Amino acid sequence: MTQDKIQAYTRRITMANKTQMITILYEMVLDYVAEARDALQNSDKEAYAEGLKKAMNCIDELIHSLNVQYELGKNLLALYLFEKRQLLIAQVRNRYEELEHVCRTFQSLHSAYIQLEKMNDDEAIMTNVPKVYVGLTYGKGLLKESITDNLVSRGYRA
Repeated sequence: MTQDKIQAYTRRITMANKTQMITILYEMVLDYVAEARDALQNSDKEAYAEGLKKAMNCIDELIHSLNVQYELGKNLLALYLFEKRQLLIAQVRNRYEELEHVCRTFQSLHSAYIQLEKMNDDEAIMTNVPKVYVGLTYGKGLLKESITDNLVSRGYRA
């Protein structure tokens, strides 16, 4: 994943509510699987394994966020575990079929959560983070970020 994409995800995570966090994790799974697919196509075994490992780490985060007291949580747990197993099979067999299955599943889940985001107006999970504003600067097409909050009070106070 490029540094710009990592920074974009970081910004989105700092401003996300619970539903948006799940959506972001789905997007990250899709990005890492796409990276793994590209690495497999280029016969780069190390990058392939790394992409799959990162995708599985994202799925682990999704698993830890579930509330299995409800039927939906149990169903999602079974689905996440199945898709993680598919990634493990893809890693061993070096095949595209399992990767495509994982992509289709997470694209469907992503679409569903996009709809849920529209109904969820909760506040961001993270508090006490600086607000970042992006706007046009003097040069045509150049973007500049500005942090407006006071950063002195961030973190723990003793």
